[in-house]
Amino acid sequence: MTAEALAPAKVNLSLHVTGRRDDGYHLLDSIVVFADFGDRLRLTPGEALSLAVDGPFSGGVPTDDRNLVWRALEGAGWTGQVDLHKALPHGAGIGGGSSDAAMALRILTDQGGGIPDGLPLSLGADVPVCMYARAARMQGIGERIAPLNLPTLPALLVNPGVAVPTGAVFSGLESRDNAPMPDHVPEFAAVEDCADWLLDQRNDLEPPAMTVAPEIERVLSDLRNTRNILMARMSGSGSTCVALYPTMKAAHFAAYVIGAEHPDWWCVATQLS
Repeated sequence: MTAEALAPAKVNLSLHVTGRRDDGYHLLDSIVVFADFGDRLRLTPGEALSLAVDGPFSGGVPTDDRNLVWRALEGAGWTGQVDLHKALPHGAGIGGGSSDAAMALRILTDQGGGIPDGLPLSLGADVPVCMYARAARMQGIGERIAPLNLPTLPALLVNPGVAVPTGAVFSGLESRDNAPMPDHVPEFAAVEDCADWLLDQRNDLEPPAMTVAPEIERVLSDLRNTRNILMARMSGSGSTCVALYPTMKAAHFAAYVIGAEHPDWWCVATQLS
């Protein structure tokens, strides 16, 4: 039976790097939310595993076992045809590949299939939270996920068209033992309250990412100059940046302004939840 799903963009509203284990994995403390925009997956059971990719960001996406979707389904013992529509840019800090793999596994579990316990985390730190696909606090190496009750957040995602290698960003960290977020994430009555609280948090990967891709600094500067901006921050290891606004009308207006000045940048007004 064919099944389809949206693999939404994953957005880190904060990302504190709080340590590194002896095996090299970094410890994180992050507020993660998901957009109403992303890639699309269609799975059709069959005798052999095959993968076809189309969409505006299909170029360079592998269609074999180098693809996380392939590895996820192979690890789950599923075979058939996978059609993947890539609407999210690569190397962008918004979990494109992780969300794709996570949604492939979600399709299987929603249909009553089982997956090996350690499979999602083995595919990457973002895959477990991307399977959850709702506002959450992610800690540890990605294995600790706590639901959050956040207001729906009008937002603008902007990517300058520069892919940022995650390894280079983590290698550029000056400190790997930074303070975590407060123990308690409060309930927020409105978008403005949430944004105010987030202003006191950080993305510890932002400074090293700017060294790798200086364009990120320009994106953040331009976002912070838009009308009605509440906060702006880089997501994940970059290069996508996220800005929060009080309304979707304000987010769409900012998208128009940024898009008009930088027609080669990827800009999407969206709701995060």
